[in-house]
Amino acid sequence: MKAKHYLFGLIIIIAALGLYYYSFNNNELRTIRSEKQLYHFYDDGEFNSLSFIEKVLYLPFSLFTESKPIYYTYGKRAWNDIEVYEDADVKTNDAVSSKDYSKTNIQVEGVDEADIIKTDGDYIYSISGKNIIITNVKDNESIKVESIIKDTEIPDDMILYKDTLVIFSTNEYNIHNSNNTIVHIYDIKNKSNPTLLKSFELEEPYFTTRCIDGNLYVFSSGYLKAEDKKVSRNYKEDNQTKTIPLDDIYYLKNHKSSIQTVIAEVDLKNIKDVRVHSYLIDITDAYISENNIYLASHSYENDELQIKDLFGLKGVIGLFEKIDSTYDSKTELYKFKINSKTGISYVAHKKVDGSIINQYSMDEKNGNLRIALEEDKGTRIEVLGEKLQVIGKTEPVAPGENMYASRFMGDKAYLVTYQNMDPLFVIDLKDEKNPKFMGELKIPGYSTYLHPYDENHLIGIGIDTEETIVRDDEGKVINSRAYKTGMKMSLFDVSDINNPKELATTTIGDSRTVSAILTNPKALLFSKEKNLLAIPVNRYKDEILIQDDEESIYNNYYVGEGYFVYHIDLDGFKLKGIINHDKVESRYGTYGSKLLRGIYIDDNLYTVSESAIKVNKLDDLTEIKEIKLTEEGVLK
Repeated sequence: MKAKHYLFGLIIIIAALGLYYYSFNNNELRTIRSEKQLYHFYDDGEFNSLSFIEKVLYLPFSLFTESKPIYYTYGKRAWNDIEVYEDADVKTNDAVSSKDYSKTNIQVEGVDEADIIKTDGDYIYSISGKNIIITNVKDNESIKVESIIKDTEIPDDMILYKDTLVIFSTNEYNIHNSNNTIVHIYDIKNKSNPTLLKSFELEEPYFTTRCIDGNLYVFSSGYLKAEDKKVSRNYKEDNQTKTIPLDDIYYLKNHKSSIQTVIAEVDLKNIKDVRVHSYLIDITDAYISENNIYLASHSYENDELQIKDLFGLKGVIGLFEKIDSTYDSKTELYKFKINSKTGISYVAHKKVDGSIINQYSMDEKNGNLRIALEEDKGTRIEVLGEKLQVIGKTEPVAPGENMYASRFMGDKAYLVTYQNMDPLFVIDLKDEKNPKFMGELKIPGYSTYLHPYDENHLIGIGIDTEETIVRDDEGKVINSRAYKTGMKMSLFDVSDINNPKELATTTIGDSRTVSAILTNPKALLFSKEKNLLAIPVNRYKDEILIQDDEESIYNNYYVGEGYFVYHIDLDGFKLKGIINHDKVESRYGTYGSKLLRGIYIDDNLYTVSESAIKVNKLDDLTEIKEIKLTEEGVLK
């Protein structure tokens, strides 16, 4: 009788262990359970480093960590215990002002992005060297530097939320000889005397940040660091060293990575402890809506040759296919849900064919992710559901061409591909299960950034090119080549989804001309209501040098950045003028002043560089006032 009881008990134990083992192996997101296991990631060892017996031994410790949702907490105080402010200004990231002023050119309304200049309409906050300059612009004719925040590091970005200024810097010198992310949070109610409220430092390079309704999300990503076979899990908060708990370090089943992405969260409305979690994933781009975070990484993949390939149905043919195969471009997607009470929680992971070019290749609508992907077969759009399952996709177009720009606007998407000509494609996304390529426009050059003018018109900014036909001695066409001739801005009419048109275009400079807007959309200043479009442009000039043999040659000299200000309407672009700043004088010599950004406040245009802050009238660009700065950030 006892033997039957023992046998029955043994069966129950084996069944429980089997059920656990099954659930363990089918749970996608897992937590690290030991220093040894974490080191396997750093050492690029086998991903699933624990044996079945080890997993069984870990059972009592892991039952409550493997499947738990990821909730951020303030020590022992849960996020949902935090008071939610109900004031009328809670939905804006800017201080209240009666003035009409420009904001950072962001991708998603309500999701603020960090930049090197911010304004609340009365003050301008800008980066100059190692300093943050707070400039009083209440009176445009007597602007003045109110205060200077001096930093030991070089600031990268800023976020302004009401009376709180957050500065993101990079520390290049630390114990691991790598770039750390340093965050300083200041109370700026008293603009003449900012007060440091909190600081923290993450042991990974700064990647990006967002601010949603006063909730700050900071992303850093880099290789794991180890010493004496122990991976560092430290971060600093208010100069106190803290450690990320092992069960707050997450990895995905069948996914190994020696790179970790750290997400830190701070409530700027009620600043307490920083909430820090680590994910053993790599990221190269981030798209963030008000409700979800989508992290993406680009990789190349080639299936490894396995024994089953020799003896499968394909036999030798399968073997040769493996040998002849090439590396395929892939994009790994990771989705996290944002909850104002419980914080961030992991949702899903998806690997898709092809690669994106930047954050503008992704967009969310109705809870679905629309994504533009390029590969050798061509460029296509996919629509992914709540769990990143494929809902619909287009057929690929423009095989062999690279995607240079993408933009989603409501139920439409726009893509730019390029080889020798620029096809602008229009995609209809009304039926998400059956998205379709509709119209196509071929023009010289290509756009690297697309910006909505209104719902029926689109601005393209990029490069102008000229195609040259190459012929052999008999006059036959061998191939064609395209040469850069300058920068280009175009205005497109996309009201007819089947027949996009180029309404107007303008070319800037020559083949040497470049601009920050080509790679950073935040450099754009645009207002349809004010008929305003302005960008910084890097300019060069030709100078003649006489050599010893009296031969004359041309050399290209960098002049610096000029701020090009345009009047824009449906008739096109009209250059109103160029604002220049003086050259910078430093201990390293004299060089062209680097214009950082331009902003408008009411009817005035403010331009900020390393050497000065200028205010000009918007209508005719008449200069009103200028403040000159030195390398130390003080007034000249």
